[in-house]
Amino acid sequence: MATHRFNPEFTDNVINAMGPKTTPRMRKLMSGLIRHMHDFAREEELTVDEWMAGVQMLNWAGQMSDNKRNEGQLVCDVFGLETLVDEITFTLADEAKDAPTATAILGPFFRADTPWRELGEDIVKTRPADAELVFMHGQVLDFKTKEPLAGASVEVWQASTNGLYEQQDPEQVESNLRGKFKTNEEGKYWFYCLRPTPYPVPNDGPAGKILELMDRHPFRPAHIHILATKEDYRPLTTQIFDRKDKYLDNDSVFAVKDSLLIRKFSYHYSCTPHQNTVSYLP
Repeated sequence: MATHRFNPEFTDNVINAMGPKTTPRMRKLMSGLIRHMHDFAREEELTVDEWMAGVQMLNWAGQMSDNKRNEGQLVCDVFGLETLVDEITFTLADEAKDAPTATAILGPFFRADTPWRELGEDIVKTRPADAELVFMHGQVLDFKTKEPLAGASVEVWQASTNGLYEQQDPEQVESNLRGKFKTNEEGKYWFYCLRPTPYPVPNDGPAGKILELMDRHPFRPAHIHILATKEDYRPLTTQIFDRKDKYLDNDSVFAVKDSLLIRKFSYHYSCTPHQNTVSYLP
């Protein structure tokens, strides 16, 4: 029985409109989504003007998104949704006795066309005057056997010291601060990059506007993104954070995890077969 004064049959009518070809999982997901959205609208007595403002913000995010920036994903990030989904997905693995590395969000500035680079290469193609160059190295291992994995891909990307990724900044050359590396026969990789610095979420789109409306600061702690992959192994998408950063306790997208805090730029990745997860060891 409805506990509100609005049409008590409306939500069920919308859910029941799904046809017989809807898969069980899609029916479950859409039923829950519709019911929660309708309950929210009724509980808050959402007005047409408020709903339309939300629609316009979603449209704005879509208009800003392309293969270099995913503003819709950034909107989810400032709501903590991507981090929550990441936590849900990997909770069981994280609670295992030999818990794998914590994952972290992909973020809106991943590019699928990151160039391959040679081991030892400098990914800093546009070097700012205030930058600190660091040497990053590590090894990819099979999590169970601890044997090195040759030919694994380690992809990295980071913002410059002005807080901008290269696709946001016309002063940076194409694919600056990005690179994909193949591990050698010992599973090792190494390259030069910038010591990460904190930066604000862009304020030129709906994600920045949402933060402003909620009176929240926009800063992300200093980090570098990593995507480690190997055929027949599950990929690891994560970030590593400078342990001394002042925004660790209030990351604007809630992505910080204690096991991803480091002092030195030296890493080992431990990978498990595809039915499990990739693991990162600081």
